[in-house]
Amino acid sequence: MVNKILSLLLLAGLFTSSARAENSLFIEEMTWTEVAASIKSGKQTAIIYAGSTEQNGPHMVLGKHNLMARHLAAMIARELGNALIYPVLPFAPTGDAALRSGHMRFPGSISLREEVFGSVIQDVAISAVAAGFRNVLIMGDHGEGQKRLAAVAKELDAGTRPYGIRVFYVDAVYTQATGEHGGREDSSMLMAIDDQSQWVRKDRLGQADPANGADAEPKGASIDEGRRLIDARVQAAVRQIRELTAGAP
Repeated sequence: MVNKILSLLLLAGLFTSSARAENSLFIEEMTWTEVAASIKSGKQTAIIYAGSTEQNGPHMVLGKHNLMARHLAAMIARELGNALIYPVLPFAPTGDAALRSGHMRFPGSISLREEVFGSVIQDVAISAVAAGFRNVLIMGDHGEGQKRLAAVAKELDAGTRPYGIRVFYVDAVYTQATGEHGGREDSSMLMAIDDQSQWVRKDRLGQADPANGADAEPKGASIDEGRRLIDARVQAAVRQIRELTAGAP
């Protein structure tokens, strides 16, 4: 009887583990064998999403782009149904550290040089190709570096296309975003994914942010608006991805 119970518990544990692996979209939460099995079963699209660590005003945490990138990537992957997500790159070009220009005027901001940023993205994409993914999607949540992402995707795609492997730059998820940096729309979107209400300082939403310009007014931000904006970004990205990958493996 005891052995039978133990066997059932072990079997239940195996099923739980398997379900957890199948439900995960993030390769960092999977073992290498689970990634391999997922690719073999049809999840042959890799999402590589760059975020950023930078000031977003006195009311919003520095990791806004990283938090948004992870959330958006998961929504996009669920819509596509055939994708896994690489760890979000938390750094991007945000200014000159030596000159303290751009976002680097503010403590906590982190900046990569453009060429370093591009090289990291390139190596991650090459790693995805080596893993067996047939379509690699490159996208970014931060404004600076978008041209570099596009250039990396174009260069890699030229080399992989003859082998039936495609690398695409997906800009719709960024260009669909509206509003000013650190403004109402930005605040609304982060509020919409902030289950613990810890990433937006609501007591400061009524204050204009001179660091981000007179138009960066977070007043009036709302969760409902954030959900609408996020959904629009996801749907725009999914449409573009499906157009880009039409006919691809």
